[in-house]
Amino acid sequence: MENYKPKSRLTAKEYIDGVLRGDRVLLSRAITMIESNLDSDKRIAKEIVQAILPKSGNSFRIGITGVPGVGKSTFIEVFGLHLIKQGHKVAILSIDPSSQRSKGSILGDKTRMEELANMDEAYIRPSASGDTLGGVANKTGETMLLCEAAGYDIILIETVGVGQSETAVHGMTDFFLLLMLAGAGDELQGIKKGIMEMADMVVINKADGDNIRKSQIARSQYQNALHIFPQSESGWSPVVSTASAIKNIGIDKVWEEISAYKKLVLENGYFHQNRNLQQVQWMYNNINEELKRLFYGSKDIASQLSMLEKEIISAKISPVKAAQKIIEAFKKSF
Repeated sequence: MENYKPKSRLTAKEYIDGVLRGDRVLLSRAITMIESNLDSDKRIAKEIVQAILPKSGNSFRIGITGVPGVGKSTFIEVFGLHLIKQGHKVAILSIDPSSQRSKGSILGDKTRMEELANMDEAYIRPSASGDTLGGVANKTGETMLLCEAAGYDIILIETVGVGQSETAVHGMTDFFLLLMLAGAGDELQGIKKGIMEMADMVVINKADGDNIRKSQIARSQYQNALHIFPQSESGWSPVVSTASAIKNIGIDKVWEEISAYKKLVLENGYFHQNRNLQQVQWMYNNINEELKRLFYGSKDIASQLSMLEKEIISAKISPVKAAQKIIEAFKKSF
């Protein structure tokens, strides 16, 4: 086992050195530092991220989402094992905006990915429980950088269910994969148009046994639906494929398509252009989160908000006027 001090507070340099040599224990502890809301931890976290930045960015980042019951955990495990057999090191990060309430749902998935979790070439990490989706996404972004610096060259970022978190994941990945099921009535029900538009690939999972024919029909329907959407800026035409993670069928085809996409966007320049835009957007996300923290972290603001809530309820002030009043008070505090 690697040499580290389990209970003592480590220096930023010890974390940095540990991450760069691929020490999984210190990688986990550095991520915990990033997730912490303590000011002392935040200072060390910023130092760690800044130091590892030149060693990050050398991975391919894949976002994976899907409707409940699609078999996402099984797919990610089988796909991850396939990537490892191809010689890759894989990190799996999860964004779960509901984890603040339900807790532990991702950890349940982690235990289901038992074979993958036990492999040296894989690293599985649940999302940070933040107060906002933006906060969780920012911390997941920093976690991704640490994993890249630790030598993981494929990052899989999964979302739980279908909702707001897809936009956050799409904004930090290079490729967006949507898992779907066949045979559930109208194949296009239950999936938002916006999520379909973000998809670079749709994979119809559980395409085995009695489901094979239904999956082929669903594949045609999804392919037709994708043709309606405007051409992607990447120059890539989204593809639809069928797979059965549990039977390990079609997983190699998924990776072939992702590899073809990667080749295309590296050649046409979209890959780096997209990464640059994501970096700039990440800065704005951080500004928004920091402003929220400053605003709601102020005791004066908290007490005034409480008073204004009562005045709104008793119709003494309008919500718009109340908002203006509290913003003015906040501006005067600087």
